[in-house]
Amino acid sequence: MKQMSDTSTAKAQPTTQKFVYNFGSQTDGNATMRELLGGKGANLAEMASIGLPVPPGFTISTEVCTYFYDHDRTYPASLAEDVKQAIQSVAEQMGRGFGDAANPLLVSVRSGARDSMPGMMDTILNLGLNDETVEGLAKISGNPSFAWDCYRRFIQMYGDVVMGVEAANEESEDPFHVILEETKKAAGKAQDNELTEDELKELVVKYKALIARETGSEFPQDAYDQLWGAVGAVFGSWKNERAILYRQQYGIPAEWGTAVNVQAMVFGNAGNDSGTGVAFTRDPASGEKVFYGEYLTNAQGEDVVAGVRTPKAIAEMADELPENFADLEKVRARLEEHFKDMQDFEFTIEGGRLFILQTRNGKRTGLAAIRIAVEMNKEGLIDQKTALLMIPAESVDTLLVPVFDPEAQEAAKKICGGLPAGPGAATGRIAFTAAQAEIEARKGNKVILCRSETSPDDLKGMLHSQGILTTRGGVSSHAALVARQLGKVCVCGAGDITINYEKKTLVANGVTLKEGDYISINGTTGSVYEGLIESADSEVKRVLEGTLKAEESYTYQLFQTVMDWSDEFRTLRIRTNADTSAMAEQAVAFGAEGIGLCRTEHMFFEGSRIDDMRQMILAVDGVQRREALKKLLPMQRQDFVGLFRAMGDRPVTIRLLDPPLHEFLPHDDAVRRQLADKLGLPLEFVIDRIKALHEENPMLGCRGCRLGILYPEITEMQVQAVFEAVAEIKTNDGTEVNPEIMIPLVGFKAELADQLKVVRRVAEQVMKDKGVTIDYLVGTMVEVPRAAITADEIAEQAEFFSFGTNDLTQTTLGLSRDDMGLFYDEYQRKEIYSKNPFASLDKTGVGKLMQFAVANGKQTRPDLKLGICGEHAGDPSSIDFCHNLGLQYVSCSPPRVPIARLAAAQAALRAGN
Repeated sequence: MKQMSDTSTAKAQPTTQKFVYNFGSQTDGNATMRELLGGKGANLAEMASIGLPVPPGFTISTEVCTYFYDHDRTYPASLAEDVKQAIQSVAEQMGRGFGDAANPLLVSVRSGARDSMPGMMDTILNLGLNDETVEGLAKISGNPSFAWDCYRRFIQMYGDVVMGVEAANEESEDPFHVILEETKKAAGKAQDNELTEDELKELVVKYKALIARETGSEFPQDAYDQLWGAVGAVFGSWKNERAILYRQQYGIPAEWGTAVNVQAMVFGNAGNDSGTGVAFTRDPASGEKVFYGEYLTNAQGEDVVAGVRTPKAIAEMADELPENFADLEKVRARLEEHFKDMQDFEFTIEGGRLFILQTRNGKRTGLAAIRIAVEMNKEGLIDQKTALLMIPAESVDTLLVPVFDPEAQEAAKKICGGLPAGPGAATGRIAFTAAQAEIEARKGNKVILCRSETSPDDLKGMLHSQGILTTRGGVSSHAALVARQLGKVCVCGAGDITINYEKKTLVANGVTLKEGDYISINGTTGSVYEGLIESADSEVKRVLEGTLKAEESYTYQLFQTVMDWSDEFRTLRIRTNADTSAMAEQAVAFGAEGIGLCRTEHMFFEGSRIDDMRQMILAVDGVQRREALKKLLPMQRQDFVGLFRAMGDRPVTIRLLDPPLHEFLPHDDAVRRQLADKLGLPLEFVIDRIKALHEENPMLGCRGCRLGILYPEITEMQVQAVFEAVAEIKTNDGTEVNPEIMIPLVGFKAELADQLKVVRRVAEQVMKDKGVTIDYLVGTMVEVPRAAITADEIAEQAEFFSFGTNDLTQTTLGLSRDDMGLFYDEYQRKEIYSKNPFASLDKTGVGKLMQFAVANGKQTRPDLKLGICGEHAGDPSSIDFCHNLGLQYVSCSPPRVPIARLAAAQAALRAGN
């Protein structure tokens, strides 16, 4: 890590540029300055300005982080003097001196990104202690054990974070922790705070020896050397593996950078009238309006957050520290009133005096996010628009996920209980490490990550897991906090469980489970069960299916309130991708307003019809092909009847056959023989025909409109089935069906013109034969770059465009989603891809093609209907882009319809519509 001596080589910056912002008696910033000060720095400044008891400090801006990476990890020339002046200001406010042996100022050094990234970057506490200042702290505090405990904690954090002393591997213990446990065992002590002054001094000597042995360097004694080492470590942690992974998970741009917050230390480990804790103004798991959190007396903040000691519920403070609890209640009310959101805040009590160390909008479960928004609106704190915007659109999904089947849960063997930290039900194979969780997930297995406590390094394992179970820590531990944000089921503090990483066993109340065995956890109740438990539908699904009354489910009422609000504000229509009447019915129950994509090829795989489809493919001429298609016609027609009946008068977009024909043919010799026998064909003929249809690159081969052009009888049969189904519904049900015929993979105007003639001819014939008039549209799926580039020409023929962004992404990026696994992880690690381009739309590449197609298509046909039917249509960020692009609808899978409704409303609100 480069120290400040390196700044002599840095490029000069204008001396008028401000890099350091104070908070305390002089406060330079406020809550609106998140881009510059990061979320933590902005909120510290805001709290200081409204008179809350915030220890003084200063923020080094995010611009310095950008400079740091742009200039070989050096700093602007003026920064050293700015920081020195800011430290002196803090020292004066505290009545202490930085590095003063007799009356030392100690500070914390913490990260602070624009969006909260809990635990992902580095923190240093008690900075400023050395062999001399520890004696001064001992004298002025009157408590030598406290002073030496602070020193050993500082050496441990600094040795790990700045000097790089860490466990050998994921399964090894932290070497500092090993020394601590050995010392406690030798002294016969159970808790860290039971160690004597001499025992703590012995720990300090051993810690420093460990650092010298592992790094070849001595622990620094100069306070400013310590400070710049810590500042560099925090900036450096912006690009550590876990921070990169977290940013990718939540779409936080790398270019934002982090701020660094330097703040005067206050001490929760100064005695039994001191303490520290984390509190939420509401329950982050359920959203209920109750004071929620936990604390420890005679402890520092990392004891609570890291889960090394299981803390007490915040309610117990009313009896143990009643005056401080009353002050906290006032702070709780003030924070919500001011920030207009549920707050997660850290506090320290030093010698009976309360300090607030930070606040931020609290991470919460999906259920809690919705409940908090709805209830804050009812309380008059926020309006409906604000309420909608504060709900992550993905949160809706958590109201639809399964819960344990009550009877199955009752029959299961409960092995222990813990703290309910992330609601829902999860079952899976036990994994004791993040690496093992990833291995199991890649096999397709469900996983429960089981740890004594989690650390930020476990994030990858948490992402791959259905649930997280820890034996230590509370509801504000790292595991609980991250699990809630990820929407994972979580049980913490299950103290009856003993995990042995070496033996790979989990033991609880006489039950021993091994890695790979099934375990089930209920994050709503905190219960832990042996084995696999079957799940049941959520309350919302049960209400929609009619098996539960709406008035009996508060969860459903919350869901419906948010959906009603969303429908009021959104302008985008929400359709679904559905191929069966069952899928269509589910989507309608979730609020779908039509079908944007019916993949007709999916209809050919059911029952015996696959054989009829294969007979059609194996035909040697048009005559044989038409004979086979006659068998498929009534089946396809009835499929469409069911689909239209489920959708009523809602529009239904039907994509004609798209995949290459060889995908329908068997690859196994035994199945080929069975097919030959069933169709009465020679096996050699079947094998030769399959070989003839083989393609080296089928995605770019004979598929889509090319099939219809080569075999027009296929298009004829499908279109005849569509319009005969419409006629049947109109005649029998009296429903005005609105079919839309979509021609896939068009890249040339002539391709669409060819297929359009077939569609028009067959439609006219069916309407004549059935004596009905049918209003319909014919359009195309824009899924190759040429279609987007020549949109003005294609719009001469097409009445609508539906962007098929799955294939458009593949063809634009030259990227196969099936083969990208070979390099994707490395691309993510290097942040070449900030997001998976198949999960969230590549707005700067694919998005520009879409913009071009929309503008030029509408220039030719002003009333051109525009939609999107790729998987991106269920991604909130992509929906926001589609709204701003001017599309009329998005079409996603049925379960994501509620998410899309909310995301569309949020897009409209952000755009000011």
